[in-house]
Amino acid sequence: MNGADVLCDVLLANGVNVCFANPGTSEMHFVAALDRKPEMRCVLGLFEGVVTGAADGYARMTDRPAATLLHTGPGLANGLANIHNARRARVPMINIVGDHASYHLPLDAPLTSDIESLAAPMSNWVCRIAGPADVAPAAQAAFRASLTPPGTATLILPADAAWGEASVVSSAKVELAPPPAVDMNTVRNVAEAIRAAPGRVGMILRGPAARADGLEIAGQIAAAMDVRLFSEVLVARMQRGRGRVAPARIPYPIDAARAFLADIDVLILVGAKEPVAFFAYPGKPGRLVREGCAVMSLAEHGQDLETALALLRDELGIKPSQPVAAATAFPDEPTPRGKLTDDAIALSVARRLPDNAIVCDEAVTSARRYFALSAFAAQHDYMMTTGGSIGEGMPMATGAAIACPGRKVVNLEADGSGMYTVQALWTQAREKLDVVTIVFSNRTYAILHGEMRNVGVNAIGENARRMLDLDQPALDWVSLANGMGVEAARADTCERFDALLDSALSRPGPFLIEAVI
Repeated sequence: MNGADVLCDVLLANGVNVCFANPGTSEMHFVAALDRKPEMRCVLGLFEGVVTGAADGYARMTDRPAATLLHTGPGLANGLANIHNARRARVPMINIVGDHASYHLPLDAPLTSDIESLAAPMSNWVCRIAGPADVAPAAQAAFRASLTPPGTATLILPADAAWGEASVVSSAKVELAPPPAVDMNTVRNVAEAIRAAPGRVGMILRGPAARADGLEIAGQIAAAMDVRLFSEVLVARMQRGRGRVAPARIPYPIDAARAFLADIDVLILVGAKEPVAFFAYPGKPGRLVREGCAVMSLAEHGQDLETALALLRDELGIKPSQPVAAATAFPDEPTPRGKLTDDAIALSVARRLPDNAIVCDEAVTSARRYFALSAFAAQHDYMMTTGGSIGEGMPMATGAAIACPGRKVVNLEADGSGMYTVQALWTQAREKLDVVTIVFSNRTYAILHGEMRNVGVNAIGENARRMLDLDQPALDWVSLANGMGVEAARADTCERFDALLDSALSRPGPFLIEAVI
């Protein structure tokens, strides 16, 4: 048995049975070991950003890590943007980065690089395996680091550690420590603050607090104490739909966000961080809450957030039978007709969404209305790109589909963002994944037009326009999808879009709709 076999055994013993991969020469012994482990599902991505983004989507839906397999420092670097998004989503991930044999490193071969320095900014934990005997303890430590609290663990596997002889692991299973206990003094202080500011308290929910059970408890607190419930600007995962408590999302534009939070005297964080502006803008503050707003953390990432909410409910004297406000009937709106718009798409998707679907939203400036409408849709899970690094929508949908077979995945995708990781379509075709991709084809980086205005540039000249628009030539998404093995069609009217969406939702397998808006 070699080190690569031992690494596979440790992963499988701890329930890590999916490996998203783009391997190279240094990883061939690990690839050979995977061939001997049919329990491990191996999923090839044609670009490392697809690999790491898929692992993020998988982890968001399962609350457990997948493994990624990446080739030396450059392969890791290609996947870093979506590792960044995963780190911001605070999900578990185990990156296995192959490297040269340890004795080969002093020769400075072309792919030699400082992998530790590349990995560190995007990882919660980094370790280089010292040799074959170190594989088992390092792999166990990586699994533990990925879950306590959930985050990104990067394990560097030198080729000689993979091919070297290693001992059979007698006990590969890792026992995890329970989450830190919720501090009752904190609970009492938060309860006191809520009582002291009726009608002027907000609560931001994320992580397990944004799942159905946590939302129910938060909804009971909101109903009894007049507390407003919020999600962060970028949602890692929230369970939405009719009958569920529906927090409002804090807007992305800084002026809208500050106005949204202007009357909040106390902001309570449940697994969340204080909201801040994405960027600095001339003459505008970075914090979104007003001066004097008290920001309090009820419980932090890694703690039992649902229990923290339940303890707060009890401290406030609210009964578990307290009714909540939840969306029921869909708003009475006319069905859009004629020229297709992003609002029409948002309305159509919300109305047609199948029960228990998964929505991966990287539409950026398009379909912003979908989140509000999703409160009235069939019950589903909703996810966004959390780190602001575009190019994760398609990979995230890919990972979510592998995590949840039998559930329809709908990917709302901006055309500019989609081009970063369009190779994910090939993986969807190869794995026969049940993903409907809706590309908002406005043929521009529309968000950057807005950012130009935000920094005070109102007149966009030819050079700037050429940096921001995706025309001359226009992208042909139907041809791109077909080239990746995914069936696709184009819509430029509401009627055509509705027909295509009905067809795509009624059958299994990947399908792409190019929505020209």
